[in-house]
Amino acid sequence: MKNLFVKSLSDIDKAASQIISLALNNHIFLFYGEMGAGKTTLIKSLCKQLGTADNIASPTFSIVNEYKTGKESIYHFDFYRLKTQTEALDMGFEEYLYSGNYCFIEWPEKIPDLLPLHYISIKISVESNNERQITVGQI
Repeated sequence: MKNLFVKSLSDIDKAASQIISLALNNHIFLFYGEMGAGKTTLIKSLCKQLGTADNIASPTFSIVNEYKTGKESIYHFDFYRLKTQTEALDMGFEEYLYSGNYCFIEWPEKIPDLLPLHYISIKISVESNNERQITVGQI
């Protein structure tokens, strides 16, 4: 486990760079944190670090967004609105998950039976209005 402290938005890119380097070859990232903790903000920075110029937005209603980094794709999931895990299966989640591309998953607690054996766990805790503690673990 590694704890990163983000004191302001200006620190987020540095934290994202550290997270990418900690991940090594793991491309599956699970994001935990309360509503408004900064999951999507961190994902925007991670995508930027990975080289996408696409507009990054929360896929709250579409469930998944795809961003391009040259020939590679990044898949960004937001399962907040899922009612059952079957909904994730029906949209082809496993194909995305095992594609070899980066997958950033918000609200993974909604799909506990579908999670892979190995992933990067990112828990964001709100310390104050602008400060966050980001705990990064490899599972």
